[in-house]
Amino acid sequence: MHGLSRLGNGVSPPSSPRFRHARNKNTDLSASFTSGNCQIKLHNFAEKLGFMIVSGVYRRRGVLLFAPLLYISGMLLYMGALGFDASRTSGGGTGLDPIGSVYRSPQVFEKHWPLMEAENNGSSNLLANVWNPKLHQVWKPCIAHTVSQEGFAELPKSNGYLIIEANGGLNQQRLSICDAVAVAGLLNATLVIPIFHLNSVWRDSSKFCDIFDEDFFIYALRNHVRVVRELPEDLLLKFDNNISSIVNLRVKAWSSPTYYLLKVLPKLKELGAVRIAPFSNRLAHSVPPNIQGLRCLCNFEALRFSEPIRMLAAKMVDRMVKKSSKTSGRYVSVHIRFEEDMVAFSCCTYDGGEEEKHEMDIARERSWRGKFRRRGRVIRPGANRVDGKCPLTPLEVGMMLRGMGFENNTSLYVAAGKIYKAEKYMTPLKQMFPRLESKDTLASTEELAPFEGHSSRLAALDYTVCLYSEAFVTTQGGNFPHFLVGHRRYLYEGHAKTIKPDKRKLALLFDSPDIRCCNSGQ
Repeated sequence: MHGLSRLGNGVSPPSSPRFRHARNKNTDLSASFTSGNCQIKLHNFAEKLGFMIVSGVYRRRGVLLFAPLLYISGMLLYMGALGFDASRTSGGGTGLDPIGSVYRSPQVFEKHWPLMEAENNGSSNLLANVWNPKLHQVWKPCIAHTVSQEGFAELPKSNGYLIIEANGGLNQQRLSICDAVAVAGLLNATLVIPIFHLNSVWRDSSKFCDIFDEDFFIYALRNHVRVVRELPEDLLLKFDNNISSIVNLRVKAWSSPTYYLLKVLPKLKELGAVRIAPFSNRLAHSVPPNIQGLRCLCNFEALRFSEPIRMLAAKMVDRMVKKSSKTSGRYVSVHIRFEEDMVAFSCCTYDGGEEEKHEMDIARERSWRGKFRRRGRVIRPGANRVDGKCPLTPLEVGMMLRGMGFENNTSLYVAAGKIYKAEKYMTPLKQMFPRLESKDTLASTEELAPFEGHSSRLAALDYTVCLYSEAFVTTQGGNFPHFLVGHRRYLYEGHAKTIKPDKRKLALLFDSPDIRCCNSGQ
C-alpha cells in the first residue's frame, strides 16, 4: 500500500516504470504489446528491436538531448576512419585523400607554365583598371564623426598615471597603443609612453622611440589625452624608483569600458599610478563612439613612424614607382606569410617530406614548447588545408594573380619576413612576375644595416610601401593586413583595392592539374 499522494486526491501514485520494468525483465518479447484495446504481436527480431528502441526513447526521452553529441561523435569517428590526413601520403598522395587536402601546386604549375609563358607580355593591363570606384555616397573618416579634432581647450585634472606593456610584433604593439590611448581617455589618466616587451618569437629589442615618432605622438594627442615619457620623480620615488613595484592589475581580455570605470579607476585614484601588463587585447571592440574615436585618432594620425624609418621608406616607395613605368607607376603589393614559424604554427605539410617534418617539429618546440605535444591533441594537415588554414606559398600566390589576369609585366612588391626555403619557393613567383621587388632589392645593404635584427622596424618599411600600392593582396590574415586595409581606406577616402583570396576554394583548384590556366581557355 502506497502512502498518500501530495496531489491531494487520496490516491497513491502508480509504481515507477523503472520498478515495473525490473519485475518484468524476463518477459518474452514475443508476447503481445497492448495499447488500449489493441494488441500487437511481435513476431520477428526486427520488430522486437524496433519495439525496444521506441520503448526506450519513449521511457527515456532525455536521450534525445544527446542526439547531437552522438551525431558529432559519429562524424569524427567516420573522418578518422577515412584517414582525413595528408601527412600519411608522400608525393602525390593516394586516391583516398579528400580533394584539396594535399599540396599539389608544383604539379599544377609545371603543367601550366608553358601556357603562361606563351601569354607573357600580353597587351591587356588589368592594373590600369584595378579600381573603378562606384560609390556615390560621401565617405567620412572615423575621426570626423567620433571625435573633435580640436579636443579640449584644457584637459581636466588627471586621475593618475597609466602604464601599459605592449607585446608581440609591430602591429600587435600598434593595437595595444591605440587601446591604451582609448583607456587613458576613458579614465582621464595620463598615459606613460608604452613599454615594449621583448617577445620570444619576434625577438626585437626596439623601444617606442625606435619605431614611432615619440614627439609627434605626444603633440598629436595633446588636446585629447595627456602623454608623458616617464613618471614624475616624486611619484617614482614613492615606488622605490622601480616601475615593477607599481601594482599590476590583471585585466581580462576584451574588458568593457564599464569594467575599467568600476575596477581600474578606483585603484588609479587611490594609488596615483597603475600598471597593466600584458595589455594585448585588453579593451573590448565595442566601445562608445568617443572612445572609438580616440583609437582612430591614435592609429591614423598620432602614430607615425620614426624619422629613420620614414626617410628610407619614402625612398623605397619612390624607387618602386619608377620601376613600375610599364604600368604608369602603379604596382601591386603582396603580404606573404610563409616564414618558418608561420608554417610550423599552421601544422600544414607541403612537399618537403621528412626533412620538412623534422624542421617543423624543431621550430614548434623552439617557439611553443610542448603546446603541440599535449595529450589528446591531433594534428591533421589535410583537414587544415581543406579548411583554408594553410599559408599560401609564393608559388600559389603567383598562380592566383596570373589566373586573375595580372600579366608578367606587373610590378609586384612582396612584403614578408624571412621566407621558409626562399630559393625553392620564391623562384617560380619570380618566373611569373620578373618585375618583383622587396625591401632587399629596393634598399641597399648599407641602408638596411641599422634595421637588421629588428623585425618590427623592417615590418614598418614593408607597411609603408604596401600603403601606397595600387592594390594590396593579403594571403593569411593577422594584424598587418587588418591595420593596412583600414589605413589604406582612410588614406584614399574609402577607395582602396584589397584582394583577399578564398583559400578553401583555392585548395580545391590547386589540387587539380586539369584546371584551366589564365585566360587561355585551356
